[in-house]
Amino acid sequence: MNYFNPEDTICAISTGGGMSAIAIIRISGNKAISITNSIFSKDITNSKSHTIHFGNLIENNNIIDEVLVSIFKNKNSFTGEESVEISCHGSIYIQNRIIHLLISKGCRIATAGEFTMRAFKNGKIDLSQAESVADLISSESKTAHQAAIKQLRGGFSSKLQELRKELIDFASL
Repeated sequence: MNYFNPEDTICAISTGGGMSAIAIIRISGNKAISITNSIFSKDITNSKSHTIHFGNLIENNNIIDEVLVSIFKNKNSFTGEESVEISCHGSIYIQNRIIHLLISKGCRIATAGEFTMRAFKNGKIDLSQAESVADLISSESKTAHQAAIKQLRGGFSSKLQELRKELIDFASL
């Protein structure tokens, strides 16, 4: 399997494993909206980016769950691709059923870090910011959290750009 195949539409459970009140399933790729539309009770084909829609996920005329579907169009998403986030009830059964349904409609399970890799490959974040996503997720203290947020917002990258400009100016002298 190719780690980064931009033609694939990928999906994964984005919230922590196990049972919870709410779970979020993320879908990204050029078929994210059409695949979601095929299992959602409302037509979201022409929905604007950054909108949320309430309805049911349906399989063979049976309701799987009442959900919120968030739409993110191409350049306006984390990955720089068409993306959807499904907020569903956090039952492990419901989460697994939705994932299996998405796979049956053409998604594949994302590999670890693939959403962030796509954001990097599509120019939405730089390498330093991509690394900071993992740091942010694993931060266990206020200091670690603040450092990861600063890096995610481009703190390290902007300093490097500043130093690069100074070196170019110096070299030109």
